[in-house]
Amino acid sequence: MDVCLVIKRRLDELGFEQKDLATAADVTESYISQLLTRKKLPPAPDRTDIYEKMAKFLKLPSDRLSKLADHQRREELKRNLGDPPAPLFKEVRELILRKCTPAKEKQVRAIFEKQPFGELERLVTQKLLDVIKKVAKEELKSENWLHLVARLTSRSYEQVRVTLLEFLDADVFSLSPENCVSFLDPLIESWDVDLTTFGMEIVLNRRIASGDPKRFEFVETGPDQPEIEPGFTEFLNDSSLSGTATKEEIELLKKLRFNGKRPTSLYYYRELQSLRDPLHFRAENRSLMQNSSGRPK
Repeated sequence: MDVCLVIKRRLDELGFEQKDLATAADVTESYISQLLTRKKLPPAPDRTDIYEKMAKFLKLPSDRLSKLADHQRREELKRNLGDPPAPLFKEVRELILRKCTPAKEKQVRAIFEKQPFGELERLVTQKLLDVIKKVAKEELKSENWLHLVARLTSRSYEQVRVTLLEFLDADVFSLSPENCVSFLDPLIESWDVDLTTFGMEIVLNRRIASGDPKRFEFVETGPDQPEIEPGFTEFLNDSSLSGTATKEEIELLKKLRFNGKRPTSLYYYRELQSLRDPLHFRAENRSLMQNSSGRPK
């Protein structure tokens, strides 16, 4: 028993048609048709509210369809594990390159063309996909947001919902031109990559996506998650330098900024000693510093 059979049976039992179910689930009739003929894989249960709406309309237990969909997707994944990944569509690559900052676009394009779907192209595509999916998941239940995307992409509300369901299931190997036109194009203002460190900055379109530019090194960073200096990492890894540092002292050192300079681990050690020197602080602050370090200053 799978999702398709259960839905078909309930439609027959209740005397409803596919268009009725499409209306109840806020999707297109074409999408329901493709779902029931197995031309489309059911969307992941944790990425959509469609199963809850369909179950309510079909008078089924709320988790019946989502559990069947999860099982069906797992079986499909097992069958497809041996298939080799396909490269990006040409249209997808062109859209991604068009969003690259002008100063870097020519250089990045040369790398993409020399190494089709190589390490850099997969990295860039994956990071863009991660950022857009995060926004899409947060806005999934916002009708106003979906209507805004529909207007920007000249699609109907139902078409956008259907495309969103497919987009949330997409990965770097299955990203389609329609996914990009619907979400990558309107949501991403621009992106840049450091070809030495592979750090990325992604700027969102503020009309439909709030938040500061996203920066990625090995992990995502933002205004409250500054880039970790190499010298600071060396300082933390050397117990002879940082072994006595308190959590509060480490947080203070971590927030230091140097306008492009790269301090050494020894700098952070000296800065730590400076934090502990009572001559550097007013009298009313000494008790606070004593408490934070755990010993008299």
